[in-house]
Amino acid sequence: MKVKLQLAGANDIVDLVAMRTRVNQDMEKKFGEGFWMGKPTEGGERFLMRIGQVYIARYRGRLIATLTLSTRKPWSIDVTHFCPSAKPLYLRGMSVDPALQRNGVGRQCIAEAQRIAAEMGREVIRLDAFDCAAGAGEFYRKCGFAEVARIVYKGVPHIDFEMVI
Repeated sequence: MKVKLQLAGANDIVDLVAMRTRVNQDMEKKFGEGFWMGKPTEGGERFLMRIGQVYIARYRGRLIATLTLSTRKPWSIDVTHFCPSAKPLYLRGMSVDPALQRNGVGRQCIAEAQRIAAEMGREVIRLDAFDCAAGAGEFYRKCGFAEVARIVYKGVPHIDFEMVI
């Protein structure tokens, strides 16, 4: 299956919440409840659309993946841990439908994010992941991101990553 990201719009919000809910239910089944559990809401999706560009991938009409690319730094990231960059891009809120995880969909989404970042003239993609079994740190390492720091922010352990474009 070939993944192609496209910009999400207001008409995609219900599908985004439904997919993120499936992801959360799968994580709860695998790891139990914890700080990694969010509560997907339409307001949360609208917020992501305000602060960045939300991209989606569909397969046979069904939403299978999403990520947000933003020039706005997430609250949990301390830029002093990263290589200096005048044009960073932050990857936020990436999710892949549980039925398609471990099938290359996430890696293709990262490749698409790299392509988009390069087209935007961005120098680096930064992100943070939860530093726990439920976090995606190993996935990002396998996709070529470099770990730059491990931090605890408001009691929650994170790993900061970056990828030079």
